[in-house]
Amino acid sequence: MFWELLATIFAGVAGAGVMLLVTRWLPLPRWLVPVGAGAAMLAAAISSEYGWYGRTVASLPDGVTVAEAYPAKAFWRPWTYLHPMTDRFVAIDTRRMQPNDGAPALYLTDMYMFVRWQPTVAAQILVDCASGRRAAPARGEGTEPVWYAAGHDDAIVQTVCEAS
Repeated sequence: MFWELLATIFAGVAGAGVMLLVTRWLPLPRWLVPVGAGAAMLAAAISSEYGWYGRTVASLPDGVTVAEAYPAKAFWRPWTYLHPMTDRFVAIDTRRMQPNDGAPALYLTDMYMFVRWQPTVAAQILVDCASGRRAAPARGEGTEPVWYAAGHDDAIVQTVCEAS
């Protein structure tokens, strides 16, 4: 976050500098200098927001697959109505998938939830590829997991079952 703030400030200084040079060469009003700084800062912030998803996915290790991305629109970001930006996604660690010896279509794996400006949340999930359901495993309490009938078209179920 600090580096993005710093980049936005530098973009504003650069935008003001460019507009200062342009207003010296061309007969334009001087009030365009702060307008250029503001436009450059806004462009840098928007670029950073839209680039977060691509940068984060590129930094994932091999074997961690994006299962589902969630594009978002917000009224305070009116440009997202033209082109929604991805501000959260779910990834599955296919490297650490553990099949169940008693049920060959049952897998235990790690799921990561990435949200812009929030820490990554990791959770273990159980996926039953035969019936298209998933659950959080029991925490050693001796209870059965609570299954959620997600269906075979669920992105998380599909990602796990395709990787198996």
